Amino acid sequence: MQDVREALYVGHKSDGTLIRRPMSPHLQVYRFRLSMFLSIANRAAGVASAGGVALGVLWLSAAASGPQSFAKARKVTGNPLGQAALAGWVLALVYHVIAGIRHLIWDSGRRFEKQQINKDGVKTVAITLGVTAALLAAIFGVTCCRKKEH
Repeated sequence: MQDVREALYVGHKSDGTLIRRPMSPHLQVYRFRLSMFLSIANRAAGVASAGGVALGVLWLSAAASGPQSFAKARKVTGNPLGQAALAGWVLALVYHVIAGIRHLIWDSGRRFEKQQINKDGVKTVAITLGVTAALLAAIFGVTCCRKKEH
């Protein structure tokens, strides 16, 4: 019986003749690394950031619509699930910005050796977690102080 995967190795030259070409490595060939995860996470963070911006626009729309609409929006954002969504959005925004800066550095031709990429990946995660924690502490700290005033 002929191996059906063999057909995947067939390609065409520019003159139309058939050639045997190499297969692209599959995920089973690669060891899963932090840099692979961070690449996937950057794309997911971009999508999550866009979704969060859409929710932010809805929140601003509720604020502009009047006190009743804004009260409903505050009920959602004051809910633990709403606060978790806010925390996730902040995490996605911060990570996407930090990863974007990392990509700009790569675009300049710097920090592109394997060891540097691996070290910078750990730094990216640490900076993201630190900045996110600081922002969330500030956001929720202001929220707590405002609740005490009322």
